[in-house]
Amino acid sequence: MSFLWLTMFSALRILRRNPLRAGLTMLGIIIGIGAVVAMVSLGQGATASVQAEISSLGTNVLIIIPGATTVGGVRGGLGSISTLTVDDAQDIEKKVSSVTMVMYATRSVLQVIRENKNWSTIVLGTTPEFPDIRSWPVAQGNFFTQSDMDAAAKVVILGKTAAQNLFESGEEVVGSEVRIRNVPLRVIGILAPKGQSITGQDQDDFVVLPFTTAERKVLGTRFLGTVGIILVATQTRHDIPAVVDDIKELLRAKHRLQSSEEDDFTIRTMEDIANTMAGTSRTMMLMLMSIASISLIVGGIGIMNILLVSVTERTREIGLRMAVGAKRIHILLQFLIEAIIMTTIGGILGVGAGIGISLLLTKLIGWPTIISMPAVAAAFVFSLVVGIFFGLYPANKASKLNPIEALHYE
Repeated sequence: MSFLWLTMFSALRILRRNPLRAGLTMLGIIIGIGAVVAMVSLGQGATASVQAEISSLGTNVLIIIPGATTVGGVRGGLGSISTLTVDDAQDIEKKVSSVTMVMYATRSVLQVIRENKNWSTIVLGTTPEFPDIRSWPVAQGNFFTQSDMDAAAKVVILGKTAAQNLFESGEEVVGSEVRIRNVPLRVIGILAPKGQSITGQDQDDFVVLPFTTAERKVLGTRFLGTVGIILVATQTRHDIPAVVDDIKELLRAKHRLQSSEEDDFTIRTMEDIANTMAGTSRTMMLMLMSIASISLIVGGIGIMNILLVSVTERTREIGLRMAVGAKRIHILLQFLIEAIIMTTIGGILGVGAGIGISLLLTKLIGWPTIISMPAVAAAFVFSLVVGIFFGLYPANKASKLNPIEALHYE
């Protein structure tokens, strides 16, 4: 045990002789470990953010969007044709069991005008169920009611971003009037802020109208009753598979689709979306970690090169130690411990750098990060493995030197 301590002190003393060289040698390890820790923190933060965003919409909610269409041999994307209607949404609510709530909507990007100010934003025409199914409360005022919907009332609810860009700070918003396509609309509420989505989109940059108002007086439509999206809430998340099957059967019958024809709609569940986004985050994280791991390998090669140079520089010292009784294992351990010490110091500095970068990204850019202690421990252990692997060859070379030849080395 005393031999190991003496060897460690000796290794530290040797590293202190040339701190610049030792620091540059450890740089690859520091960069590699720091990058791995930062990438894992960003990846886990993104995954948690996705899960939180999906949970805010509800794990028992499914989305129905219009299907693709083919015109002249050219296949359009999802939603390229209006195949869903208000009647479809109402039938789903009435005829499909385990459905607790249905919301439908249409949207467009338009200019909203307030006196001498204007703001281009999303105009969403939807139903009174919006706050409940989207878990989106009203911060000021009220949401529109079914009576407003039936009467196609000229009312509007603003998202926080839209309100901030149309009104001055301290100005009374609720009760004021805005215009969309020269249609005057009375502001009856402001939605609570939700901030940015995982994709970086500002979720608060929109305004909400009753669907009937949007369809008949503001947005217009080629065919009355067509919708761009339907959201369906079930009693529990376990009811979703059965509800999906029932909705498919109902819509195919209503749209008179033959058995050989594809669905002209697409149903997506929150779980599917969450798994897709989480999978994408994991793939990106693994790719970035693979790139970061290259720095660890480069750092390991740097350590091996420096130790080989050190073996050459200290050949006479090695010969002298062997001459006074040092065994091969002692020489091997001396150089191996030097490699382990360099990677350990580099690993500690790298972990600190990775945590610092993660916290800095969260503070400056707002990216969500979660410091994973298992990932930190794994990165640190990996740095030790790199040190042992790349330090073994020069250590073994030093231990095999012939004492007589080593003493005569110039």
